[in-house]
Amino acid sequence: MKAVLRLAALSAWSRRLTLGLTLIAIALAVTLLLAVERIRTDARQSFTQSVSGVDLVVGARTGGVQLMLHAVFHAGTASNNIGWESYRAIASHPAVDWALPLSLGDSHRGFAVLGTSTDYFNRFRHGDREELRFREGKAFAGVFEAVLGSEVAQGLGYRLGDAITLSHGLAERGPEHGDKPFRITGILAPTGTPVDRTVHVSLESITALHLDWVGGAPLPGVTIPPEFVAKFDLRPKEITAALVGLKQRSDVFRMQRFINQYRGEPLLAVMPGVALDELWQSVALVERSLLAISALVVLVGLAGMAATLLAGLNERRRELAILRALGAGPGQIFLMLTAEGVLVTAAGALLGLILLTLGSGLAAPWLVERLGIVVATRLPGSEELALLAAVIGTGLLASLVPGWRAWRMSLADGLTPKN
Repeated sequence: MKAVLRLAALSAWSRRLTLGLTLIAIALAVTLLLAVERIRTDARQSFTQSVSGVDLVVGARTGGVQLMLHAVFHAGTASNNIGWESYRAIASHPAVDWALPLSLGDSHRGFAVLGTSTDYFNRFRHGDREELRFREGKAFAGVFEAVLGSEVAQGLGYRLGDAITLSHGLAERGPEHGDKPFRITGILAPTGTPVDRTVHVSLESITALHLDWVGGAPLPGVTIPPEFVAKFDLRPKEITAALVGLKQRSDVFRMQRFINQYRGEPLLAVMPGVALDELWQSVALVERSLLAISALVVLVGLAGMAATLLAGLNERRRELAILRALGAGPGQIFLMLTAEGVLVTAAGALLGLILLTLGSGLAAPWLVERLGIVVATRLPGSEELALLAAVIGTGLLASLVPGWRAWRMSLADGLTPKN
C-alpha cells in the first residue's frame, strides 16, 4: 500500500501544473464552504452574546423578533412607545431586580443614539455576562453629555471633550439638533455587540433635545437654548423599550404574563433567547441556501478533478502498461488512480483550511466594524471537520471513476497502447 501511495504521489507530481490548477479550484471551493459555515456559526453566536443576563425585553405590543431587533440591535423602528408610568410600574414590581429604560429614535451620522440611565453601564452584560468597560473617560453625569461606543469613536475620530450634534430620526442626513451640542465624556471598550455602534446619552437629554420640537419637526420661531433647558421638567413621558432582570429566574413566566396582560396599555415581554431562536428560524432558509450553493461549488471542483484525471488517461496508457509489465496488478492500478484523486482532494481541503484561517484573521476587523460579527481565529470545530470529511469522502467517490477506467484499460492493454 505504501508503494502505491508513493507511485500516486510521484505520478501527481509529474503532472503538477494540471493537477495544481485543479487543487487550487478545490481549495477555493473548500474555503468558501468553510467560510459560510464559520460566518453562520459566529454570526449566531454574536447575536446571542449581544445581551446576556436579561430575563425580559419589554416594549409596545408587536412581534417578538421586531422588538428584539429594535431594542437590542437598534435595527428598524418601534411600532409604538410605552408610557413612563407603565415602565415605573414594571420596575417597581416585587419580582424585578433591576430595569433599564431605553429610548431610541435619534442618530449621529448613521449611528444609533440610545437614551438610558447611568445604571446601564453597571447592569448591562454581553458575551458570558461580561460588564461594559470604559476605554477612556466616564459615564455621562448631566444633560448634553455622551458616551460613545468604540466603533463610533474610532470610525469618526472622536476624542474625549469633543462636541457632537445629534440628528432627529434614523436617517444619516436627518434634521439636526444643531443648537444643542453634546460633549463626549467617555468611550467604551470594544464589545463586538451593537453597543460599539451606539451613542449613549441620558433620558433627560433626549427630552431636552425635543423641547422645541413637535411631531418630528422644530417649532417655527421657537428655540430653547441649552442653558435654559434646566428650567423644564426633563423626566421622560415615554420610552421605546426596557430591559428587565428578575430576582429569581423562576419568576420569568409569571412576570411575562403580568406584562402581557398589563391593563394600562398594550405591552409585550419577550425572553431574549426565545426571540433569537425565532429570528434564526426565519433566516434558516437563507443559511441552508448558502450552504447548498457552497456545496455545489465544491462538487463542481471535484467533478473537474475527475474530468482531469479521466482526460489524462489516454496519455498515460503507456505508463500504465509499463506498470503492468513490472508486475503491478489491475487492483494496484485502480488504487493508484484512486489514491491520486484522494491526495489532490485532501491537499485542496488542507489548503482551503489554511486560506480560511488567514482570511479570518484579515477579515475579522472589517466584519466587526461593518456587520458586528465577531469571527474568531480558531481551530476548526466539529461541524467544520465534518464538512472537511464530507469533502474528502466525496473526492474519494469522484476518484473511483478514473480508477475504475484505469483498471479496465490495464486489463486490455499490453506494453503497446492500442489505437
